[in-house]
Amino acid sequence: MDFSLTEEHIMIRDAARDFARTELLPGVIERDEKQHFPAELVKKMGDLGFLGIMVDPKYGGSGMDAISYVLVMEELSKIDASASVIVSVNNSLVCYGLEAYGNEEQKQKYLTKLATGEFVGAFCLSEPEAGSDATSQATTAIDNGDHYVLNGTKNWITNGGRSDVYLVIAQTDRSKGHRGINAFIVEKGMPGFEIGPKEDKLGIRGSDTHTLQFNDVKVPKENRIGEDGFGFKFAMKTLSGGRIGIAAQALGIASGAYELALKYSKERKAFGTEICNHQAIAFKLADMYTEIDAARHLVMKAAWDKDQGNNYDRSSAMAKLYASKVAMEHTVEAVQIHGGNGFVKEYHVERLMRDAKITQIYEGTSEIQKIVISRSLIKE
Repeated sequence: MDFSLTEEHIMIRDAARDFARTELLPGVIERDEKQHFPAELVKKMGDLGFLGIMVDPKYGGSGMDAISYVLVMEELSKIDASASVIVSVNNSLVCYGLEAYGNEEQKQKYLTKLATGEFVGAFCLSEPEAGSDATSQATTAIDNGDHYVLNGTKNWITNGGRSDVYLVIAQTDRSKGHRGINAFIVEKGMPGFEIGPKEDKLGIRGSDTHTLQFNDVKVPKENRIGEDGFGFKFAMKTLSGGRIGIAAQALGIASGAYELALKYSKERKAFGTEICNHQAIAFKLADMYTEIDAARHLVMKAAWDKDQGNNYDRSSAMAKLYASKVAMEHTVEAVQIHGGNGFVKEYHVERLMRDAKITQIYEGTSEIQKIVISRSLIKE
């Protein structure tokens, strides 16, 4: 086993760390308060290659591996999880889905713009009655010769109001169950496609989350991804990679909170000494560091599995399950170490605590990850 990073890995990690500290940190509290989407910063992340990290350079991507991707995600998430989730969705769900399963025409038309940041993408699976149960798609796509007619509602869509391209999962033939589901490329501005109000969220408030409505939207036949009935498999395969991105986000939130807590504990004094010298605080720091490092190894293992061409369904689920748990628990501990200061926005940890919770919910709840893991074990 070799746990060392390559020079290229260190370079991309340091570039992401520098960007996060110099570009994302200023204004991050205000963006959270005002739910402001960081459009200019997204453009800069596109220029740096962060929006198409794993995409082949012939389609405008950076051509890097999944380990590079999680390194970037961790560094961005330490500072601004709202910005990092934009990167995650665009990379893991949209760019990956198109590059792995789209045809050449679709890649040239859409992927080349998504990988460079000219376009931003969204992945549309969740519905009011179909969250964890992705087979219960109420959104329909009726075959009408040279096009499909799309009707339905999608909710909790990250980048929902700011995207140019939407990958939409819909039911074409209900009698076939999950084999009657398809995936479609929908463009903003298509007649009948409406974007609902922005959600007022607990955390990741700078990211753009909307409900989408499709009313007799005509989607050209050439915008279907894969063969007829491939949509459910497309969604599940894509989400496996998405879990790696969200696991890395959770890792970054946790490690960002730890770094702030460690720094504060060396500055704050109580009973005549810095609080890091009190066992009650020192042991919290020890637990935080140990469990965050364990989460990092799980995330890296999942990324390594993907890079090696191994099946990463289980390892990505394990990484997301554990990293999100660590993020939630240790952002709470970071607030505790800060005491009353942890409860105010100036010290950042209260925002990280709020941001952490969503990592246990989106792209598959923790309960769904346990189903994925347990089924893989039972099948062995």
